[in-house]
Amino acid sequence: MTTVAPHHPTPVLTGAAAGQDTTAAHALADEVAALRREVRDLRDRAEISDLIGRYTVLLDTQDEDGFDGTWPASVFTDDVRLHFPIGVHEGIPGVAEFHYRAKLRFDRTIHLSSNHAVRLDGDRARVRCHMHATHVHHPSPEAPDRIGALFAIGGHGEGEAVRTPRGWRIREWGFHLTWADGPGPDGTPVL
Repeated sequence: MTTVAPHHPTPVLTGAAAGQDTTAAHALADEVAALRREVRDLRDRAEISDLIGRYTVLLDTQDEDGFDGTWPASVFTDDVRLHFPIGVHEGIPGVAEFHYRAKLRFDRTIHLSSNHAVRLDGDRARVRCHMHATHVHHPSPEAPDRIGALFAIGGHGEGEAVRTPRGWRIREWGFHLTWADGPGPDGTPVL
């Protein structure tokens, strides 16, 4: 035997009740739209912060197994502009070599970024973060089993990220040196 639930007609609102229902529906729609914008902003900020974190880690790991020319496409736009105390580079061709040559000056490095500040403007964002890097010089020939001298720097990274079909990518990035300690890339103090 099949039981059928009784049918209850949907009440029809008239007059003031209908106006209140329409007002409530519009308010709910506005609230949902605002929440969607907030979620998109939070997601964009998280993705951009992750992008800066990925780049910071790649500064140390991109050549662990030898030269890798493919990693820049995971971080930069094709028309990227980089400006650092060691030089300037434009366009994605040669970005891997630019970083690789800089890192070859040292036995190893460790880069840290923090305080990622992201100002969203649609499909673009201005980004700034604090950066600290320690560079380990190659050991001396007289003591090849010992760690080399340390060169530490601090400052901030700053630039622009843009939304692309592949996700957020860095279009412009620079490092602004605030302090340095120890012998620089050529063995002499930087500041």
